[in-house]
Amino acid sequence: MLAAKLAVARAARVASRRLRRGGTTVPGRLLLRLDPRAIAALAPRLGAGSIVISATNGKTTTAAMLAGILEREGVRTIHNHTGSNMSWGVATAMLDTRLGGEELGLFEVDEAWLPAVARELRPRVFVLSNLFRDQLDRYGELAVLAERWQKMAGEHSGTARFVLNADDPLVADLGRGRPLVAYFGVEDDSLALPELQHAADSKRCGRCGHPYAYESVYLAHLGRYSCPGCQQRRPEPGIVAERVVLHGMAGSDLRIRTPSETVDLRLPLPGLYNVYNALAAAAAAHALGTPLADVATGLEGTRAAFGRVETLQVSGRPVSIMLVKNPAGANEVLRTLALEDGQLDLWVALNDRTADGRDVSWVWDADFEGLADRIGRVTCSGTRAEEMALRMKYAGVEGPIVVERDLERSLDRALAAGDGRALYALPTYTALLELRDLLADRGVAPRWSA
Repeated sequence: MLAAKLAVARAARVASRRLRRGGTTVPGRLLLRLDPRAIAALAPRLGAGSIVISATNGKTTTAAMLAGILEREGVRTIHNHTGSNMSWGVATAMLDTRLGGEELGLFEVDEAWLPAVARELRPRVFVLSNLFRDQLDRYGELAVLAERWQKMAGEHSGTARFVLNADDPLVADLGRGRPLVAYFGVEDDSLALPELQHAADSKRCGRCGHPYAYESVYLAHLGRYSCPGCQQRRPEPGIVAERVVLHGMAGSDLRIRTPSETVDLRLPLPGLYNVYNALAAAAAAHALGTPLADVATGLEGTRAAFGRVETLQVSGRPVSIMLVKNPAGANEVLRTLALEDGQLDLWVALNDRTADGRDVSWVWDADFEGLADRIGRVTCSGTRAEEMALRMKYAGVEGPIVVERDLERSLDRALAAGDGRALYALPTYTALLELRDLLADRGVAPRWSA
C-alpha cells in the first residue's frame, strides 16, 4: 500500500514541477493525506538515521552548511534543501528514500512543527540553535514554544544526541541534566554589544525567574550569562568560535576550537548570525565524527541559500538579498550593513500574509535608527509598504522614501534609481518567495525544485 501512495505523490511532484510550482509542498501534503504516518513509515529506510535542525533564525543556512560538509565526506543525504520545513516539506524530501538505502536524513524543521515531526522521524541528532520572538499570532509567546521543546527533549532523552547553543538560555536549558548533550557557543568579547538589546527576548531565568546577569551580550539575548538568583550559569561549550573578525558583506574570519584541536577559516557568508550558523553545523558534524579540518573546508566552500545573503547581478547592479522576519534577525542584518562603506540603497518588502505573521509590529523593535544616516534611498514594497515607510521616517531616514506596493514595479524603480552601486534587498518570507519567482522569470536566479 505504501508503494502505491508513494507513486501517486511522486507523480504529483512531476506534475507540479511541469507547472513550475516547485514541487516542494504539494507531493508531501498529498502523501500525508493518503497516509498520515508516512514519515514514520519511511524513517526506517534512512539507513544512517536522521538529523533535524531547528531554530527561529538560521535553520536553512545551517542545514545547507552541514549538507555541504557531509557531502564532501561522501555522505549521501536526503535533504529538504528548498527550505520547505513543515511536515509536508519533510515528507516531500522523503519521497526519494529507498528500501535498503544508507542515506542520512538531514531535515530543517519549523520550530512549531518540530515536536510532531520528531515524534514520527525519531532522529538520532537534534541541532537546536536559537529561539526568538517571531510570528506571535502563529506561535504564541516564546515561553509556550520553549515549553513544547522541553517536553520534546524529555521524549527523546537518552535515545538522541542534542547539539545545543549554550549562548541562548532557552535552548541551553533543554540539555540540563540530560545525557548525550553537546554545547556550542561564542567566546570573543570583541563582538560584545554595550548592553542587552531592546529586542532581546529571553531575559529571565527559566528556573527561578530572576533577571539574567550578562558578562557579554553577542546577539539579542545570546551571550555569556548567569542567574544571580539560583546561580545557574551558561553551560561550558565544547565547540567554540573565537578570534572572530567580521568583514561586512565580504564574510568573516574565525577560529573554531574543540577540546582537542583548533582550526582557522574564512567564512564566505557575512554577519555574526552566520558565525553562529557555522558553529552549529560544525558542532553537528563533530558529533558525527567528521574531522575538524574537513569541517573547515566544508564551511569555507559554503554558498548562500537564496535570500540568505545571496548577491546576484540584476539589471547591472549587485543585489544582496537578506531575509528579515523578526527584530533579532533584522538587527543582525543592519549590524552587518553598518560595516559597509558609503551610503546604502535599500529595498524593503514587508508582507503580512499567513507565513509572515499578520502582526508586523516587530518592525518597530528593529533598530533602523542605527543605520538611518547611512541610508541614501529606501524603496518600500509589499502589502504593508506604507507602514514600512512610516517606520523609516520615524527612524530618521532623510533620503527619498519611495512607496510602491507592487513588488516588481518597486524593484525596477529601486534598480533604476541607483548609479550602479549595490542594492540591499530586505524582504519578509512571502516577499522573498515572490522575489525568487520574479528573478527566475528574468533568468537571474534558478528555480527551486524538490
